[in-house]
Amino acid sequence: MRRITFATVSTLMFVAGCAGIVADQVMVHRTGPDELLKLRSGPGLDFGVIMGLPDGTVLNRRDCVTETGQLWCRVSLADAPEVRGYVSADYISDI
Repeated sequence: MRRITFATVSTLMFVAGCAGIVADQVMVHRTGPDELLKLRSGPGLDFGVIMGLPDGTVLNRRDCVTETGQLWCRVSLADAPEVRGYVSADYISDI
């Protein structure tokens, strides 16, 4: 029987993270009681809106990029991973 070491597991996690397999779960917050966070098709205000997300929506965050001074994160819905897009990082927080 082979022994798996911490270094081996750490290396596998690093490789998986680089491949976009591992995601952090985050939650939509600070949109306001009557507002929705726009899930967009790309990282910026010029991209189309896919849907609106209310406060409390759980997302899988893949990676983030800066576009025109704004940080945008590539996400998918935790309950429906096939629905994916970009949201402003200002409106998500770690769970």
